[in-house]
Amino acid sequence: MPAGMRLRLTSTMQAARPRVVCQRRYASHGAPSYNEPTGYLFGEKPPPPGQKRKREGWETIYYWGMFGSLGTAAVLLYIKPDTSIQTWALQEAKARMEARGDLPRYVPSADAAAGRPSS
Repeated sequence: MPAGMRLRLTSTMQAARPRVVCQRRYASHGAPSYNEPTGYLFGEKPPPPGQKRKREGWETIYYWGMFGSLGTAAVLLYIKPDTSIQTWALQEAKARMEARGDLPRYVPSADAAAGRPSS
């Protein structure tokens, strides 16, 4: 196209162009579907009297995995080493005092001996 020519839309071409863009819903397939409420917990009918509920195949694995990992986490948190800065500072202060020859001692104040809170 020559450099001097421009494409222009005529008024009829502008009118034919849609002004509102319609949205297309590609994933919708009609009315929403859902499970009708039955009144039972999780939609399961209770078994007849004298019978036990049948477990599904994934339930045993889930229970062992969930409660086993919680138990393992509890044990690991119980035995984890104390790495707080306060514990390190207390140990370091005691070591330095012992190196100097001072012994760390706790001497209760007169308020503590009398049972009054210190202020």
